[in-house]
Amino acid sequence: MAIAVTNPATGEVVETFDPHDEVEVERRIAAAQSAFVALRNTTFAQRAAWMRRAAELLEADAEELARTITVEMGRPLAQSRAEVLKCARGCRFYADNAEDFLASETLADPSSVKASAAGTRYAPLGVVLAVMPWNYPLWQVMRFASPALMAGNTGLLKHASNVPRSALYLDTLFERAGFPVGAFHSLLIPASGVERVMRDPRVVAATLTGSEPAGRSLASIAGSEVKHVVLELGGSDPFLVMPTADLDAAASVAVTARNQNNGQSCIAAKRFIVHTDVYDEFVSRFVEKTAALRVGDPLDEGTDVGPVATESGRDELAELVDDAIERGAEVLTGGSVPDRAGWFYPPTILACITRDMRLFQEEAFGPVATVYRVESREEAAEIANATTFGLSSSLWSTDDDEIDWFIDRLDAGAVFVNGMTVSHPELPFGGIKNSGVGRELAAAGIREFMNLKTVWRA
Repeated sequence: MAIAVTNPATGEVVETFDPHDEVEVERRIAAAQSAFVALRNTTFAQRAAWMRRAAELLEADAEELARTITVEMGRPLAQSRAEVLKCARGCRFYADNAEDFLASETLADPSSVKASAAGTRYAPLGVVLAVMPWNYPLWQVMRFASPALMAGNTGLLKHASNVPRSALYLDTLFERAGFPVGAFHSLLIPASGVERVMRDPRVVAATLTGSEPAGRSLASIAGSEVKHVVLELGGSDPFLVMPTADLDAAASVAVTARNQNNGQSCIAAKRFIVHTDVYDEFVSRFVEKTAALRVGDPLDEGTDVGPVATESGRDELAELVDDAIERGAEVLTGGSVPDRAGWFYPPTILACITRDMRLFQEEAFGPVATVYRVESREEAAEIANATTFGLSSSLWSTDDDEIDWFIDRLDAGAVFVNGMTVSHPELPFGGIKNSGVGRELAAAGIREFMNLKTVWRA
């Protein structure tokens, strides 16, 4: 893919960028290594001051950055603005908490290990490569960069090729905030250039958010080099509605949970599994509210849903829907590519989904929802878990025993009860099965790229 900004609302190329050549890539890796030597010897207080300055810069640049995001990947402007402000919040969270998360611990009774003192201490690993997607072009990066830099690591970013403006903003943000030169840099390289960077001995670990094939490829390289990786590879999250649910609240949240970010979110609810006792009422409300969404220019403040970010993504989404329709799915709203410029796809709801349809297993990365009628909580859990993914889930019920039952049985990295899945700096984020390995955010996220040293003294 060319390194270019192509406006998905029009299909027009706005700007192109020359990729970094081998000399520039080498210079940036060397700069990251030099910066690590300097950064690891700074104090948490110093890093926190720089990180808070990065938050201030993000807030000052919020309007310009929001427009950059919207033009690059098509998200409605208000949602892009919220992403920028969330990044600033993440910076402050780690500025405030990194030192506590990485505090040394001592063994209460060192005599049990025949020592006068014993415990653990965290030390940063070094240069970490981040391979990141376009769907949240700032937040996906910042939820790695903020904890990594606060821990004393340095970062190299290989961003998605359709969001180079976002990549170049991040390329200078931390240096502007005061971090050592080279502490965080972007690499404008194609996907084919990732292996060379990953195999460089100065790069000690990697994190990737993206497709399952991309994750498998990076993990394979990392395995051959014996380097640590964190992978977040998407999901097909269930949204379960049980008889005691507040149906109006559930239906309203369902619309947002499916269509936020034009439906292009790994943690978006995608499969709506509804108990037969409330199925007709919930689906009626869900369809009515979905059909009322305004699709249009994402720079228009009144737009609810913009275009899919890439033409290939829109075409793949349409193929999934067409396959389901050909195999008997019922279209409740949407379901066809509109005749207009840009890569738009209407908010769509499909019913009568069967296991032979691609949509039953594959992730629909766009505003397409599937609904399932179930007779019991056992059937609901079985369908929820009948996927290779296991990122998050949303459960709607007011029965405490039922809630506990589902929390224990849903195969997912998170269960949100009576609310939609949202990533918070304060909570660990990640999945199981083919949704990935490792965790981001909270204390777990900052500890992923640390050497946990055992310290024993006679």
